[in-house]
Amino acid sequence: MYLGRIVCAGMTRDGKPCAAYRVSSRSFPNRSAKLITGKIAILPRAGFESDLAKNPYIAYNCIRLSGAVALATNGSQTDPIIEKIAMGVPLRDAFASCLLAMDYEKDQLNTPRVAAAVDAKAGKLMLGIVRCDAILVREYPCVPGELRFVSTYTLDHPCGDNVDDKFDAADAPSICSYVIGGGRFAEFENAVTAASAVWDGLTFQLAAQDA
Repeated sequence: MYLGRIVCAGMTRDGKPCAAYRVSSRSFPNRSAKLITGKIAILPRAGFESDLAKNPYIAYNCIRLSGAVALATNGSQTDPIIEKIAMGVPLRDAFASCLLAMDYEKDQLNTPRVAAAVDAKAGKLMLGIVRCDAILVREYPCVPGELRFVSTYTLDHPCGDNVDDKFDAADAPSICSYVIGGGRFAEFENAVTAASAVWDGLTFQLAAQDA
């Protein structure tokens, strides 16, 4: 099953809130997640920089942090959403206002913008999507051993079915490996790269890994 880009939020079995992102792509597979001073960006791999001229949506910050909140998205909405959160705007309002303002991507597929965030101190997560026909934002509690997700295609709405309830990864590198090919994510095709953030009680630890 091909889902395109996937954003995730949840909690490890031992109670650590986390967020993750996976690029799945058929058209632009030559990309990597790169750690850059407290955030993670999706960038073309060396030798494929010219892909940016073909599609301006393929490079962006995919994970950013603000205090006890980690945010993962599939595009340039990452920055305005996290900036609103840093100003004290509630997650729901930051998601809804920025997704509505930026709208879906105006490419050949009308690719949705998706976002997931976890608030480690509040013990809750948020999933959101703006498609050409809808904008949906939904809050869930963090539950140990559950990773909730929403994708750009097929599973493109926050709902109870979009969950891996046997989530089994303990740290940032293993979460990257998990969303590339573990649990339910093993069903999803064309994995390219992944990024993750996991709360250690004081701050978020970050990791990135290519498929």
